[in-house]
Amino acid sequence: MKVKKVFILMLLLILVIAGIFAYSQKLKVEDDQFVYYIVDTKKQEIILYWKDNKKNNFKSIQNLKNWVEKDNKRLVFAMNGGMYKQDNSPQGLFIENKRQITPLDTTNGNGNFYLKPNGVFYITMDNLPAICNASKLSNKLNIKYATQSGPMLVINGQIHSAFKEGSTNLNIRNGVGILPDNKVVFIMSKSEINFYDFANYFKSLGCKNALYLDGLVSRTYLPEEDWVQTDGNFGVIIGVTTDEQ
Repeated sequence: MKVKKVFILMLLLILVIAGIFAYSQKLKVEDDQFVYYIVDTKKQEIILYWKDNKKNNFKSIQNLKNWVEKDNKRLVFAMNGGMYKQDNSPQGLFIENKRQITPLDTTNGNGNFYLKPNGVFYITMDNLPAICNASKLSNKLNIKYATQSGPMLVINGQIHSAFKEGSTNLNIRNGVGILPDNKVVFIMSKSEINFYDFANYFKSLGCKNALYLDGLVSRTYLPEEDWVQTDGNFGVIIGVTTDEQ
């Protein structure tokens, strides 16, 4: 009986390792098409930024970079974090450091944001990341940071039903997904891509849920991969920093 249990445990371990290896290899293969950054929230902190301590909108990644450097931090990754209104205020839910800045938007409308279901990417006070259908977000969650956007790309392991394979609706796109090991992957296409193919990439990595953030305006700052885009005119910006060495 003991031998059988050991064999089963070893088999499960091999399957887990194989799964992790498979999606890491998939990422390497797709380097020419996507720029991506993986965050282990047990070791790194994801922060959602909108305004500085003087209540000025950051707007661009460069402004955010300048601001964190004043606090002896180094910006290692940044990406625009969801859709926004003309005044750069977040569209839909935005929670910053436990405080709700703008409320959840479950109304109907036109455009990508309202292609239901849309969703919420959030980080709990325990630094656990998640993405969920906006209409199913629990008000009992202890959320530290959250941003709403839409549409969902992958929902419970399935590509959004509105996306069509071979669609000619092409654009630069960026989004966020939760990997099988509960790490967060941020991805931006380097060239124009349709919704189906973009969602399918998240699915191929094992993401059960993934959320679209934005399109043509999207920018990513990832100097370790020689991908430096510091312009922009955004609402929420997602950032990861480290102490300056």
